[in-house]
Amino acid sequence: MRLEPRRNNRLSLRSRNLRATGAAACLAAAALLLTSCGQSSDSATSAATEAAKVLPQRTTASPSATADLTEDQQERKSVLDATKVTFDDAATTAVGEVAGGKLVDLDLEGVDDDDRDESPSPTGSPTGSPSPTGSPSPTGSPTATGSPSASPGADGPVWVAEVAEKDGTVHTVRINAVDGKVIEARVDADQDAEDKKQTADRLAQATQTPEQAAKVAMEKKKGTVTSVSLDEADGNDGNSVVWSVDVVGSDWKKTTFDVDAKNDTIVREETDND
Repeated sequence: MRLEPRRNNRLSLRSRNLRATGAAACLAAAALLLTSCGQSSDSATSAATEAAKVLPQRTTASPSATADLTEDQQERKSVLDATKVTFDDAATTAVGEVAGGKLVDLDLEGVDDDDRDESPSPTGSPTGSPSPTGSPSPTGSPTATGSPSASPGADGPVWVAEVAEKDGTVHTVRINAVDGKVIEARVDADQDAEDKKQTADRLAQATQTPEQAAKVAMEKKKGTVTSVSLDEADGNDGNSVVWSVDVVGSDWKKTTFDVDAKNDTIVREETDND
């Protein structure tokens, strides 16, 4: 009978030891769980932080600044963003195509609003472009100057130049505004004797070059020259000529300057706010 209490004591001791071991195991498991959760939490926090660095860039880029631009301004931006050849380089290339020629007009298609209003090419192309790919037509037939193009074509934007010989005969030269290569150069077929004389007379009066006129306009407004043309001054009898220069500023608005072709004085300035 005396042995039973000792046996009970041993059982109680063993039970306490088992409970202590179990408690220790539970504590160890809980510690591991807390550590794992802490690492997961840290990883999640780190991932969220990295995502936060990226997501604002995406969301801020979505409300594009072009949303506040007019249709005309968006078209100018589209063309100029794709243009790599400057006015000066295009002018040099165009004049080089006509021996002894002088530049009388140079226009970047799609920037001037008038480009969209001109008649289609005499080849009958629905879009007014030389061919569906934007390259010269397979037959080599000429195309009209200033064919409508509200945005860069398949081969990019195009500079269209008019270069006149000494007698006033005008050649049209089309230049790729991305790589500077000449697309085509041809004599305008619809000129008559009066047209040639008028062109020759204007060139004789213009003592200042189109490059000089463009520089004068750029000194007045910073931007990109997109068009220069020799014309008669408004309200005169043909005895005064001007270089009409278009400059597109950083706001994508176009300002036209009429620069006296004899003394480089700005005689008119008009901004298109559309």
